[in-house]
Amino acid sequence: MSGYDPVSLGIIWDRLIAITDETLGSLVRTSFSTNVRESYDLSCMLFDSRLRSIAQGTYSVPSFTGTAPETVRMMLDRHPPETLVEGDVLATNDPWIGTGHLYDINVLRPIFHRSRIVAYSLSITHLPDIGGLGFSATARQVYEEGLRLPVVKLVEAGRPNRLLFDIIATNVRVPEQTLGDIHANIACNEVAARLLVEFLDEYGLADIDDVADAIVAKSEQALRAAIADMPDGSYSHAIEVEGGAESLRLAVRLNVRGDAIHADFTGTSPVLDMGINVPINYARAFTVYAVKCVTTPAIPNNIGAVTPITVSAPDNCILNARPPYPTGGRHVIGHFVNPLVMGALAQIVPERVQAESGMMSLVNIQGRHRDGRGVSSIYFSSGGFGALHGIDGLPTMPSPSNMTGTPVEVWEDVTGMTVRRKALRPDSGGPGEFRGGLGQEIELVNDTGNELTVSCLAGRTQFAAQGLAGGAAGALRSCLVNGVPVHPKGRYFLKPGDVLTLVEPGGGGFGPAARRSRARIEEDLREGFVTPEAARRDYAYAG
Repeated sequence: MSGYDPVSLGIIWDRLIAITDETLGSLVRTSFSTNVRESYDLSCMLFDSRLRSIAQGTYSVPSFTGTAPETVRMMLDRHPPETLVEGDVLATNDPWIGTGHLYDINVLRPIFHRSRIVAYSLSITHLPDIGGLGFSATARQVYEEGLRLPVVKLVEAGRPNRLLFDIIATNVRVPEQTLGDIHANIACNEVAARLLVEFLDEYGLADIDDVADAIVAKSEQALRAAIADMPDGSYSHAIEVEGGAESLRLAVRLNVRGDAIHADFTGTSPVLDMGINVPINYARAFTVYAVKCVTTPAIPNNIGAVTPITVSAPDNCILNARPPYPTGGRHVIGHFVNPLVMGALAQIVPERVQAESGMMSLVNIQGRHRDGRGVSSIYFSSGGFGALHGIDGLPTMPSPSNMTGTPVEVWEDVTGMTVRRKALRPDSGGPGEFRGGLGQEIELVNDTGNELTVSCLAGRTQFAAQGLAGGAAGALRSCLVNGVPVHPKGRYFLKPGDVLTLVEPGGGGFGPAARRSRARIEEDLREGFVTPEAARRDYAYAG
C-alpha cells in the first residue's frame, strides 16, 4: 500500500468499480430475458492477473460474489492462462464450479494489455432455460436438471464456437432468449476489457496487481480488525426449515479465533433426492455475506472480505451436496444459511444482527404465449424484510438476495399471464419495538389459452421468520392453485383460466412490542401496515 495515499487509492478503487458498473449496465441493456433485464439476477466482477477479485458491479447478488473467486480459479485450472489468447471467452454452468446450480452461466474473459494477461472479467447470469425438467426442485438427480457444461470456450480467438451454440440451442425451450443472454455476457466482458485497457493507459500502469495489493490489504485488514474485536469462542445455532415431506435441521458452530472465523455445519441434515441440495460453494457464499453484513458492510466487496472466513461441512449433508444430487432449487435451503449464521452472531453482536426475513419466492413458468411464442421465465416476489435495531423492516424486500421484481406490464407481455391482484398484507410483519416488513399477496391468471407448467421454489410455509431480542415472528407464506394450497416446492400444470396465488410472508420484529411508541403504532395504522384490531393489540402492548 506504500505506493498509494488514501485519496489516490480511493479514486482508483472507485474507477475500477465504475468499470464493473458499466460492464453490468451493458449486460442489462443487451440481455434478452427478464431474469437479467428486469430482475437483475446477475453479477459482474473484475479480477487481477493473480485471480483476486478486486471490484464488482454495485448491483450484484451476494451468492455470486461469494462463489466467483473459486469459480475463476477452477476455470483457469482447466484452461491455464498460458493457453489463452486474446479473444478467448470461457464459460461453465457446472454447479460445483460455478454458483451451485445449472441455471447460472459463468462467462470469463482474459483481458490482454501489451500482449499479456493483466486481468479477467467475469459475468454471471441466471439463464431463462438450460433444458431438462426446467428450473424446479423436482429432479432426483442433476442429470434431469438440464445441460451441464464443463469449462468450455464459448469464443476462441474471437471466433464463436458454433457447435457449442448449436448444442445449447437444441437443448432449450426458448433458444433466442438463452443464446441472447449468453451473447450479452460475451459483449459485456468485451466492454470491461476495453474500459480496463483505457484505464491502464490513462494512469500509465502496466497492470492492476499493485493496485489490487492495496485494495485487498485494506479490505482484509478492516475485516480482520472487526473480527478481532469479537470475543474468542464457539457460538452455535440451529434452525428448522421445510424440506420435502419432513423438516430439515440446519446447524452451525462459529469458531472465532483472533482475527478469523470458521463456520462448521456439522449436525445439518443429509441430502435429499430432491433439487434443494446446496453445494458447499453456495453455503460458503452466504456465510461470508452474513459475517460481512455485521462487520464491514460499507467496504466494497473483493477477495479481502473472503480470506478470513473458512467453512466446512460433512460430505453430503444438505449444505455440502456432492454429484449427482440435484441442486436446482439450492437457494430454497441455501438462503437460510444467512439467518443461521446471523443467529450465532447474535450471541456476540446482537445490536448489529437482523431479525429473520420472509425471503423471496421464485415461480418458474414454462409453456406457450397466446401468440405462439415460447415462455420460460421466472416470477420473483418477496416477503418482508427482517427488522434491525433502530430500523423497521421494509415491506416486500428480498433477503438475503437482492433481485428486483419484474414490472406487471412486462410480465404480462412476456408470458401472456395476467397479474389480477398485487397488494400488501397488513399485520404480516412481526410485532416488535421495530416492526418486521410486510409480505404481499399476488394473483397470477393463466390467460395464454395454453397449459402452463409452474414450478414453485419457496419456503416459510411452516417455519415463520423469527424475531430477535424479543420481537415476534412474521406471518407464514402459502402458495395456492385455484384457492387450494399446494407444496411450495412442487411442479404444477395451470390450465387456461387457472389462478396461482402467492401469499408472501412477513419479516420478524426486533425488540419487545411493548417498547413501540403509540405514535409509531398510529403511523402503522395510517399507512395500512396494521389493521385496527392489530393496532388495538399493539396499544395494549405499549400501555
